[in-house]
Order: sequence, then structure tokens, then C-alpha cells
Amino acid sequence: MTLTLPDGLWPVMLTAFHPDGRIDWAGMDALTDWYLQAGAAGLFANCLSSEMYHLSPTERLALTRHVVARVDGRVPVVATGTFGGSLPAQARFIQEMADTGVAAVVVITSQLATQEEPDAVLQERLDHLLQLTGEIPLGLYECPDPYKRLLSPELAAWAGQTGRFLYLKDTTCDPVAIRAKLAALHGTSLRLFNANTASALESLQDGAAGLSPIAANAYPELFAWLCRHFDTHPEEARKVQRLLRLMEAVINIQYPAAAKLLLQKRGLPIQVTCRSMKATFRYEHHAMLDSVLETVLVLRQELAMDALPVAASANGPGSAAVRKPG
Repeated sequence: MTLTLPDGLWPVMLTAFHPDGRIDWAGMDALTDWYLQAGAAGLFANCLSSEMYHLSPTERLALTRHVVARVDGRVPVVATGTFGGSLPAQARFIQEMADTGVAAVVVITSQLATQEEPDAVLQERLDHLLQLTGEIPLGLYECPDPYKRLLSPELAAWAGQTGRFLYLKDTTCDPVAIRAKLAALHGTSLRLFNANTASALESLQDGAAGLSPIAANAYPELFAWLCRHFDTHPEEARKVQRLLRLMEAVINIQYPAAAKLLLQKRGLPIQVTCRSMKATFRYEHHAMLDSVLETVLVLRQELAMDALPVAASANGPGSAAVRKPG
């Protein structure tokens, strides 16, 4: 029986850091619990939002292992396993990442071929990677760094038909192109999770397995609700989609620091510290984030989501408060 991943929200996890830049393991526990309590169907650890390029190989493995242990089988976890170099070297790290207990190790499409090389070269190298990694379940990530390498419908279909690829973080950001990929993937094990908030609802209506957007770090419960109720509550779903599009523009300002700051405002015990950037938030940034948070709280009430925690800590749910700009 072919393994498949569950439909729904798959947050691209942040990494919590201490002010001195060390990984904050208690903060990671709080983040992991937060995603699960908000309704995540799975978690994508060690991804671009995790600042994976600013972690050492040892830290990437330790971070993923910690998340897998904290999740303790409640949902599947996937994590990136390719960071350049020769195919044998990438295959060895995929094996190390698989040993952390993840459900699938994710391959970055732009790490296997240059921008100038055609899809035939990428497919050949993916096929070679399959041969080098035994039966390890894999995923695909159209990561924008080092450059964005989108899968064609034909290459997506090939990957799905191998039976080895389970997760696709799609960054096409075009409903027409997403629809073509979904048609190509029909009947295969490869599930498409849309990273683009603007097309979230339309992609779910067209058959996407779920969502993996960056803004789901800040208000995951809204994306989880959309995944679960887009077809049964169409009017509310359209309203949620409209507001999600507007709110993401604020989260994109100095991301991922902005997402961490909003979570801090929601009561999570994490710092705004990032390794990938040094963010400075002025009054207007705080004011915009507070407006986003107020919108989230209103939507929670309208969608009868009060049973869900507003914030969580390493020891369990906490209470929420909108912090005033300072």
C-alpha cells in the first residue's frame, strides 16, 4: 500500500532563537505545540522559513529530530535534505535526515539543476537520487533560494508516478498552472500543497491537498479552517480568503521576524531574533501587526473558533493580549 500524507495545513516552521542566536529548544516546543493545537495536519521543519541556510548540518538534523520527538506521532513531519554538492553527498544527508524519523525528506528542485539546464537534466538527477536513497519517501520543494525552479506538469507527473514522492510545496503562484499540475498528479502519491495565499481558496477548490503558506506561522488556525471548511462554508471561506490576502502583505514586511513578532504579541514565549536578518520595527509596523491580530481575533469569533487556544507555551496554552506598539 502506497503511503500518502494527510490533507490540510502544513505550516513551514519558524526556528526560535535566543537573543545570542542559539536555537531556543523551549521556544521550539512552544511553536510545535502551537501549530498542532491550531489544527495542522503535518509540519514542514527545516525549510526556508526555518532559516535552514543559516543552520549548520548538525543543527538541521538536531532541529528536525527535536520537532519529531515533540510531535510524538501526532502528525507527520517532513524536512529538507538537499543543500547542494554532489548527488552522493546529497543522498548521504537525505539518509541522515530520514534517520530523524520524518515521514519524507524534501528535495529542493533548484539544488539539482542550474537555471540554464532543461527539465530532462533535472529528471535524470532526480532519478539518480532515487536510486541512491533506497526506499526513503521524498518530497519536492520549489524553493525560491538559490533560485525558483518550478516543476512542469510533465515532470510533476513523472515524480508522482515513481511512487517515492509524497509532498510538493508548490510555489507556482498561478491558479491556471496549479490546475495543470493537479491534473498531472491525479491518481499518484504526490500531493500538492500550495504555498501561495492569494490562490489558496481557488487551489483547494481545484483539488489541492492543502496549504503551506508562510503566513500560516502567524495565524495557522485560519488556514486550517479554510482547508477543512472551504467547500461546506463557501461564503465564509471567501471572506477568510479576502482577509488572508490583505494580512499577508503585513507579514511579508521583514519576514520571518514579523511572524515571530506577531506570535510574541499572541503570547508565545519566543524571541524576534533571526539569523537571516536584523529587523527593526517602528511604530507603524507594530500598529499594522496589531491590526492583523485584531482581525484574526474577530475572525476566530465569527467562525466559532473559541475552543482553540489563542496562544501556547512550552507548558501548554496561554492567554492572548494585543501588545501596544512601543
